[in-house]
Amino acid sequence: MAVAVEKLITPDILKPGRYLGNERLAVHKPWETTTIRWVLTYPEVYEVGASNLGHIILYNILNAQKSQLCDRAYLPGQDLSAKLRETNTPLFAVESKRSLTEFDILGFSLSYELGATNILEMLDLAGIPLTWRERRDAKTRGREDTENQENIAASPHPPVAASSSYPLIFAGGQTATSNPEPYADFFDFFALGDGEELLPEIGLVLEEGKKALLSREELLLDLAQIPGVYVPQFYEMADDGSVHPLRPDVPKRILRRVATPIPAYSIGLVPYVETVHDRLTIEIRRGCTRGCRFCQPGMLTRPARDVEPDKVVEAIEQGMRATGYNEFSLLSLSCSDYLSLPAVGMEIKNRLRNENISLTLPSQRVDRFDENIANILGGTRQSGLTFAPEAGTQRMRDIVNKGLTNEELLRGVKTAWEQGWDKIKLYFMIGLPGETDADVLGIVETVSWLQRECRGKGRKPLNFNLTISNFTPKPHTPFQWHSVSTSEFKRKQNLLRQEFRRIKGAKANFTDVRISAMEDFIGRGDRTLGKVLRRAWELGAGMDSWYDNLDKAFTAWEDAIAQAGLDWKYRQIENGEWNVFQKQEHSPLGTDAINPVCTHSLDAPLPWDHIDTGIDKKWLKEDLERALAAAIVPDCSFEGCSHCGVCGTDFGHNVVIESPAVPKFAGEFVPNTTRTQRIRVWFGKEGNMALVSHLDLIRLFDRVVRRAGLPIAFTGGFHPMPRISLATALALGATSSGEIADFELRMPVAIDTFKAQLAREMPTDIPIYNVAQIDLKAKAASQLLEAAEYLMTIAASNEVTPAQWQNWIDTIKAKDELWYEQTTKSGKSQLINLRDRLFELELVETDNNTPESISVVRYVGSYRQDGWLLRPEQIVFMLEAVANVEFQILHIHRNRLVLGV
Repeated sequence: MAVAVEKLITPDILKPGRYLGNERLAVHKPWETTTIRWVLTYPEVYEVGASNLGHIILYNILNAQKSQLCDRAYLPGQDLSAKLRETNTPLFAVESKRSLTEFDILGFSLSYELGATNILEMLDLAGIPLTWRERRDAKTRGREDTENQENIAASPHPPVAASSSYPLIFAGGQTATSNPEPYADFFDFFALGDGEELLPEIGLVLEEGKKALLSREELLLDLAQIPGVYVPQFYEMADDGSVHPLRPDVPKRILRRVATPIPAYSIGLVPYVETVHDRLTIEIRRGCTRGCRFCQPGMLTRPARDVEPDKVVEAIEQGMRATGYNEFSLLSLSCSDYLSLPAVGMEIKNRLRNENISLTLPSQRVDRFDENIANILGGTRQSGLTFAPEAGTQRMRDIVNKGLTNEELLRGVKTAWEQGWDKIKLYFMIGLPGETDADVLGIVETVSWLQRECRGKGRKPLNFNLTISNFTPKPHTPFQWHSVSTSEFKRKQNLLRQEFRRIKGAKANFTDVRISAMEDFIGRGDRTLGKVLRRAWELGAGMDSWYDNLDKAFTAWEDAIAQAGLDWKYRQIENGEWNVFQKQEHSPLGTDAINPVCTHSLDAPLPWDHIDTGIDKKWLKEDLERALAAAIVPDCSFEGCSHCGVCGTDFGHNVVIESPAVPKFAGEFVPNTTRTQRIRVWFGKEGNMALVSHLDLIRLFDRVVRRAGLPIAFTGGFHPMPRISLATALALGATSSGEIADFELRMPVAIDTFKAQLAREMPTDIPIYNVAQIDLKAKAASQLLEAAEYLMTIAASNEVTPAQWQNWIDTIKAKDELWYEQTTKSGKSQLINLRDRLFELELVETDNNTPESISVVRYVGSYRQDGWLLRPEQIVFMLEAVANVEFQILHIHRNRLVLGV
């Protein structure tokens, strides 16, 4: 049964539009006709989760299964979380608005070590017991076994509901694939690796199990037979931290799944609110074989698989038309290693050159940046540019196997500067194995050198925005046996801060050392950390990547570790006792000697050894030895095999597609500022759209016009914008049947055609009432505003008769003056006569059949853009002035806007 969200999602909630769901291209399937019902959840706020590409792809794939449906859920903001608990309302899915407990399976994306506390928060809000043991042992609705009751009672956030049958809870994502052990208490199973093929297979097993009425344990045993599914309750941890099966009918090692990217599934879900990545994103290459020794994604996504260029072009063109975005991004761990990047980018740029479309790319290989890539990134809205040298000296780049020389670094940065970029973002790391103070200071020297080499007459100096992160060792990488003490990180950060004070045009940002240490502690932990995660959540840890909550979160983590009796283990991380190098003395000149690796620790069992990623552990040890010798391993996608062990039957082989010819550059977008027709549209804003802000509404109109294929004219200048002008803003939460917008077109369109195409692409809660052509030289609607008519639903604190309501209104109308003190934008107070601004006022209806006396009042008041306007809340002020009664506005509806001539 659907949750009554209209009582929860109100204008007082921060960004209520994030909870509406049912966005453009959302999938709607009948609940009753499907057998398996999924919820995919991204344990972050909507703006982060809704723009995650993997989330979108799996949502589309699961909804393509005939007998299954997939809904979504996200971490609510603190205000809605509090309201859910106050009203005893369970967390709900965004499309169906059903409680999460009504679904068969609930999947979380676990892509960040400290994100598990957000998952626990969502489970608790949904009324689902946190651990698989508690869910397994649930006896009857509303009653758990004794152990569970104790855990619930100890929780600072008691569940809002209870059920005798809970969904299966699983996690996927990079962190889940890397080392699921710290989170093993909370999930029924893990989906390891790529989910495109794995999740539909899981769905088929669930469907058959549901028909056969299998028990929870029988169902999980069937799931454990699927390659890529890890069911932790069928395994146990030995004293040395290693993990072994408890029964003979489950695999000793669990295989990571590998799938081929399908760009068509990336098209979908156009949010009503602005998201973190507010654009169409298409994956062009999955996997990376560069072999950077610190990079877990590069190790966990092998082999590399290129997407065929024609499929990329087709997906982008279809996606831009279907979504209405004005920006797209090509995604890969190393976009520049996709040989077809210049050809694909130029083809799309030429095809869409008249539509003011821009391309962005994530962090790129600076050694592959050239004029071709610069051309596809440039244009009227030149995007930012990010490179990741990682280290400041050639020796350190060789140790991490970056495969980047000083000459290549300079050539890439200089090409960008010559192509018009004046600011570039650079990523560096400190704390890498074998690093000396000379290597740390090399970051400053490298930045200064690049600035000196990129100077020219008539050009601004090249500025750099630097992110300097602390190296955090990750499982399944050659550097998984290494860590650095937090005091050493702080010392190196201070060293860099002192040096960068002398460098102009370079802003350095540093990662918090505490976050890095905690990521290390959890990321390389074992099953004993489950109690730490739970206690940290109980103490308030959550949203750990949000810096406004960092101090609170870190205190919670430290206290949880101490209460679990594992602070000695955390001190190992803080003190860098996992360092593969022996203790070093630091000289101010950076002449530290590198000591041999301590090989005795490399053969010890690791908590993630039972996860088969395809990479031999022996190869990782050998690659660590190569790192100590600063020996480079070539990229096996383009040179010889590195013998890492991935390629074969289980994981496939590298797929590298040769680039087609790069099309001739057809030229940059030139905004068509020709105005041949102006059309005025009267529209409404009803239902859920009342919770969409004015800025989000403007973005929506831009996308609607693009989807409708209407020939909108553009403004000129550096940042061309479509010529769409809304007469005025409407208060968040208010509805309307009288909004006005002007559209200017570069070529004439029949009025009926314009109306039909516009209405076809609009959400149903934004009806189009009337469309008319007006003179091109006529004033904009915003300049002609004179008055506005409103209907207000008002509640009185006392019982009020219809006669009293009418008497108060008559009293207001009879007055010549009703003074109101308001504060100007400059902070000054001034008195205004509200009666001068009130043109009409009447009582429409009253209702005394409720605990509150409610009336509907219609008024027409001044609404001039020079500030001479009458607001709905000022009507309430006038009523309170004459009635000596408190009133509350329940709803505001704008009937019409009155335009002058």
